[in-house]
Amino acid sequence: MVKESLFQEIAASEDRFQLATYKKMPLAAARGRGAWLYTSDGARYLDLYGGHAVAATGHCHTHVVRAIQEQAGELLFYSNLVYSDVRARAAEKLVRLAPPTLSKAFFCNSGTEANENAMRIARLASGREKVITFGGGFHGRTADSISATFLGKYRELGRPNVPGHLEAEFGDIESVERVADETVAAIMLEPIQSMAGVRVAAPEFFARLRKLADERGIVLIYDEVQTGIGRTGEWFFAGSEAGASVVPDIITLAKALGSGVPVGACLVSEQLASQIKENDLGTTFGGGMLAMAAVTATLEAIEMDGMLSNVVAMESYLRERLSEISAIRRVRGRGLLLGIEFKEDVAQAVQEKLLERHIITGTSSDKRVLRLLPPLCLKPEDVDFFMEALINVA
Repeated sequence: MVKESLFQEIAASEDRFQLATYKKMPLAAARGRGAWLYTSDGARYLDLYGGHAVAATGHCHTHVVRAIQEQAGELLFYSNLVYSDVRARAAEKLVRLAPPTLSKAFFCNSGTEANENAMRIARLASGREKVITFGGGFHGRTADSISATFLGKYRELGRPNVPGHLEAEFGDIESVERVADETVAAIMLEPIQSMAGVRVAAPEFFARLRKLADERGIVLIYDEVQTGIGRTGEWFFAGSEAGASVVPDIITLAKALGSGVPVGACLVSEQLASQIKENDLGTTFGGGMLAMAAVTATLEAIEMDGMLSNVVAMESYLRERLSEISAIRRVRGRGLLLGIEFKEDVAQAVQEKLLERHIITGTSSDKRVLRLLPPLCLKPEDVDFFMEALINVA
């Protein structure tokens, strides 16, 4: 009898005892360093997906690991019923990096929870109920967030949907104007629609959206679960030139915020925060000490290692190298949230061939688009390794 590999043993156990979720890649992650993932069988993979854009500082950044270890030896958790110096430092650090008008932080556990709370804040502050989101946007899998998601099958999976969700067309301000009446509490959008194929809108769209929201008393929410914390080469898409320097009333964050420790957040304007009372919001685990230590260390690591400037440099280098491949129509996105659009519907086939060459990438709802969401510490030699493979399989 042929002995099973360690991977086969792990896969068989997981398949037996875990409820099915994603279609899994044929590898078991064991450890990671920087932009590289190592498997249970000792193979090495270049990770250009970062576990859904989570591993922004790279796998096991020493500063983040040390902070988590030290905090774990002091206090793993206590709730928001008490004050905490760890939480205070994390909140101050995050708020000081945010656009100045966003002066308060609310910590939770995930991106979908951040989005649920952002919508709740908007409803509480405005006294209205409806929320406008956009076709192609993805906001999470909990009830309100999946009801706000007009992308593929997701909204169907969330049935019965939470009422009061309206759809507009991304990049089309007239479609927003048609539904933005006096019953609308919020307009929420991903400023770059990642899962839809890394779709972008013109800067003028964001400027007109801000003006419309102000005129009609609507709260503007940016879902920066993927674009936030340095992914675009700036701390946030909010306030950036790509978005006409527009700052929303709320930014939601997660994924990269804790370098892999589950944590989400809402950054909220002073005007909105002043209307939220005790017990309007709540969370058991949000703001826990281990997560807060991870948040502070993540932000510090990005600063210390100059990752924002590295993102800009690596985007430029990737675009330069990708221009060598005739099968590519264009490269979408910004920073290290990039969509490689092929001329044919070959993204999944290319992803599978790259995986055979030990490179992890992502697909999207657009069959032409391969997504790259690598750690922000990506190096030129990592790009060269990727390009050598892509040239041979595209």
